[in-house]
Amino acid sequence: MDYLSLSLVLRKNKVYLFSSTDLKNFFPKEKKKTIRNNLTRWLFKGHFIRLKRDLYEFVEYGPELRIPDFYVANKLYEPSYVSLETALSIYSIIPEIAAAVTSVTTRPTRTFRNKYGSFFYRTCKREAFSGYSLMRYEGFKVYIADKEKSLVDFLYYRLRLGSSLDFAEERLNKKILKKIDWQKAFRYAKLFNQRTIESAKKCKEYAQC
Repeated sequence: MDYLSLSLVLRKNKVYLFSSTDLKNFFPKEKKKTIRNNLTRWLFKGHFIRLKRDLYEFVEYGPELRIPDFYVANKLYEPSYVSLETALSIYSIIPEIAAAVTSVTTRPTRTFRNKYGSFFYRTCKREAFSGYSLMRYEGFKVYIADKEKSLVDFLYYRLRLGSSLDFAEERLNKKILKKIDWQKAFRYAKLFNQRTIESAKKCKEYAQC
């Protein structure tokens, strides 16, 4: 596996971020040690940028390609989906644009920082790891929670952290809350616990639905 062959494969498959396992899948005859050595050499030459251990960015696409941070978030820690404050901001349920990308994962809670910003991941039991889909965002396919799940995730983790919930203080958008599918929201809340269900009921009352 030489750099030209790798470059052609990455471009052909439109791969922007990759791991050594991805390269092994593209070049099954190559030894893992050879792949690791080549990656170290090509990193030094500036062909790739390391975003975290065993996740690399292919820089040959040039500065004209802007990889959105939501896509990076999905790839940094798999499986995960964008949710919580970030998703609520996308749907204008909260007015602020989140400074960091917040996601939900079945893996342990983690934080990453790199050239794309800060990425926070909150751990979730597998039964509640749902309510998201693959959406197109800035030209990339990204796993993002729907309105109802992003709201329920937000309620659950706020309660889990011991924070009190003042919906007015959070400035949750009543107009948008009135339009969400509350039956779906309560189904998601049941995947967590009774406190989340009760919090969802209070949120519905706040929205005067």
